Amino acid sequence: MKMSPIAAAVAVASTVLSGAAFAVPVTFFGQDLTATNSEIAHPNSDAAQAAFLATLVGVGTETFDTASTPAGTTPPIALTFPGAGTATLNGGGQVAAGADGAGRYAISGNQYYNASNGNFSISFSSPIAAFGFFGVDIGDYAGLLSLQLTDSGGNVTNLAIPMTPGANGSTNGNVLYFGFYDLTTQYTNISFVNPSGGADVFAFDDVTIGALNQVQPTPEPSALALVGIAIAGLGWQRRRSAKKA
Repeated sequence: MKMSPIAAAVAVASTVLSGAAFAVPVTFFGQDLTATNSEIAHPNSDAAQAAFLATLVGVGTETFDTASTPAGTTPPIALTFPGAGTATLNGGGQVAAGADGAGRYAISGNQYYNASNGNFSISFSSPIAAFGFFGVDIGDYAGLLSLQLTDSGGNVTNLAIPMTPGANGSTNGNVLYFGFYDLTTQYTNISFVNPSGGADVFAFDDVTIGALNQVQPTPEPSALALVGIAIAGLGWQRRRSAKKA
């Protein structure tokens, strides 16, 4: 069956848009390296968070500054996110307040979760499709960080964070932001893992999660450009047919 020029253009546009908007998973990352135990500006991390949040609607961010999580609170810790249900943080660590002099501090407010990857996870009451967070002082002693994403069927997906690790404290106080959304698979648990072994203490703050209906990404400019090419091709085909007539 021969496809009409209009149908062909629509097919091209649909293919391009679906390929751009539904890549799995789509990640966002920024890191600001430093060698100080003091608080720093973190424009790269902020830009990654802004890009991630631009794909979401109606979500909430946990800052660990609520009255229900005073400094010293240990897991399990109940978290609530508008439109995405509740979550439970489990593992080693506790809520801390203020800079600790060792490179860890809050991104917003005064409190954060002083975490240890390798012994730290978050479970969700309902499957989620998006997750993002700030980490401060990660990998300053050559540590790495990966996320283990578990879906409702028990299948596990490993998602490595493309961070630059330090050595012997050379990146003390560094800040990173990592986020992702997945429109194909949703997850019920996320574990933080150091694939090189051991544990790395870091500040975990400004956590955002989103349900599937809260993820509303827009097509990339390159995708829109290809759609424009398809439409232009349709116009050329129509003019050519008119001349033959």
